[in-house]
Amino acid sequence: MSGTPEGPVQPEPAETHAAEPALTERHLARRAAELRDYRAAFRVAQLAMAVVDEDGVVVAANDSFGTLLGTEPAALREQAAADLVDLASDGRTWHAYREVLRGRRSRFRCTRRLKHADGRSLWAEVTVAPVPDSRRVLLSIADISDRRELHARLRHLQMHDPVTRLPNRALFFERLQAALESAAQDAVAPDSGSSHESHESHESYESYGYGRTGRIGLCYLDLDGFKAVNDTLGHRVGDRLLAAVATRLTECADSDGYTRNGGHLVARLGGDEFAILVEDSTGTEQLADLARSVLDALQLPFDLGGQRLSVSASIGVVERVGLGTTATALMQAADTTLYWAKADGKARWTLFDPERNAHRMTRQALSSTLRPAVERGEFALEYQPLVDLTDGAVRGVEALVRWNHPQFGSLAPNRFIGIAEEDGSIVELGRWVLHTACLQARQWQKDHPRERPLFVSVNVAVRQVWDSDLVADVAGILAETGLAPHLLQLELTESAVMGSNGRPLQALQALSDMGVRIAIDDFGTGYSNLAYLSRLPVSVLKLDGSFVRGFQDEEHANPADELIVEALVHLAHRLGLTVTAECVETAGQASRLRRIGCDTGQGWLYSRAVAPDRIAELIGTEPLPV
Repeated sequence: MSGTPEGPVQPEPAETHAAEPALTERHLARRAAELRDYRAAFRVAQLAMAVVDEDGVVVAANDSFGTLLGTEPAALREQAAADLVDLASDGRTWHAYREVLRGRRSRFRCTRRLKHADGRSLWAEVTVAPVPDSRRVLLSIADISDRRELHARLRHLQMHDPVTRLPNRALFFERLQAALESAAQDAVAPDSGSSHESHESHESYESYGYGRTGRIGLCYLDLDGFKAVNDTLGHRVGDRLLAAVATRLTECADSDGYTRNGGHLVARLGGDEFAILVEDSTGTEQLADLARSVLDALQLPFDLGGQRLSVSASIGVVERVGLGTTATALMQAADTTLYWAKADGKARWTLFDPERNAHRMTRQALSSTLRPAVERGEFALEYQPLVDLTDGAVRGVEALVRWNHPQFGSLAPNRFIGIAEEDGSIVELGRWVLHTACLQARQWQKDHPRERPLFVSVNVAVRQVWDSDLVADVAGILAETGLAPHLLQLELTESAVMGSNGRPLQALQALSDMGVRIAIDDFGTGYSNLAYLSRLPVSVLKLDGSFVRGFQDEEHANPADELIVEALVHLAHRLGLTVTAECVETAGQASRLRRIGCDTGQGWLYSRAVAPDRIAELIGTEPLPV
């Protein structure tokens, strides 16, 4: 044979036909050997496997698969693979499995709880993948029971408190979130069920009297004075006490009842804080009874290895509909209510009060905006006349601050003065009030030069004396506005003045020496130490309105109130003080106060607190009726 320029030499046709049988036989032999090896490997593999046809029927199963389920591999043939490994129990898994059988998905993996022939359960990781060049799929099942058990033990350690063995904060919030979701579902469709099994469990649950209420309750508590136990007896005793408390809380929760998820969840949230979660609560009375039982149980002494201890707890109780409630909102309400219980005296339980909480939220909102409000000019002064009881003439006015809040409207002083005293903004606000009142009093004097000038009375908080130089502030404002010192009266509460010494007393004395009048407001509600008054630079007593309210008509008057007021007026006059009666609302009250000898009156009988222009109208007019 010879080649040609066009290409390589081609074999003769006879040679080609002679070589093909030899090549085919060797190839088939090799493939047969490979198949034997594959089948042998499939049969002895440690991993449980089965070949499944396009209809989902087991074609072949290896020994490990039979061992896993406790049956012979041959018995698994012709059975539906989905039934053997529970692939049809939920829609998502079933759909994914069918997609692999139809060649529309490469593979999928899921975890299933299987049952062995001897009745024990095991956890398995199931993988379904197509067999190459075939319409069949390979089902492989790995026993992960040991791994799952280890994971469960680790999770238990992670989700439980090591001291009390109770669920910790993480598990509590996980359970709380699940309870809220369940309660919300019950509220939307309490009787719905997706299967016969769920319907049966619902009936069983109802048959024991545990109705699905769609409500949720929480007792949030901490121990009163637990820190003292740790500090005096040590943390080991403290831990023993916490464990003993946990036991009693669990007993109280178990005796209260059970829900579809078992007993009420008792958890340690940290430190000496515990919580009892009540699912499907029946109302506030159930939670109140549970809180009472907890208090009673904790009041019994604890015997801790010869150490006898007694403790108490404060408990915040919240109970509400689960629908629309979040875990954060529920815990905020519980935390607030626990704070109320402690503020109310400890060793008690307190039920969440929406109105009280709304007031607290408003207080927080006011506190956060009070300081900037002065700069924004949101405050204004109104004035209430102080009337001479002998002739009805207006002698002076009391300046009363109002906050024109952009959200809450016009607010009286009792809504924000306490907040201002707490955060220190009373100093800036008080300085503004003092300056505005003095400027207004001087303006009235300029506008009515022929009339007797009105004095202005301004309330001063004790913190203004401590946190600022009140004497310098008053002197500077009087000089700036041009108001005479005797036309300014500063009012301090009785509790702030009585017992004053050091800087407060020095400031009051300096103001009095300056010519400013000092008045004690709400006199009669505090110390009422008239002997001490002789050593204070005070010139005016303002009787608390509670005395005046007892001065009704002759038929309904309280003789004791009249005797007390008469004695106070006479003693005050002997000390050189004048007396102003607050809250004068009727002509009968004014008449009796005048007869007793009270000097001036203030109240709605004469006028409410009004704008400056209304006071200007009273200057030089006929005296008010007395």
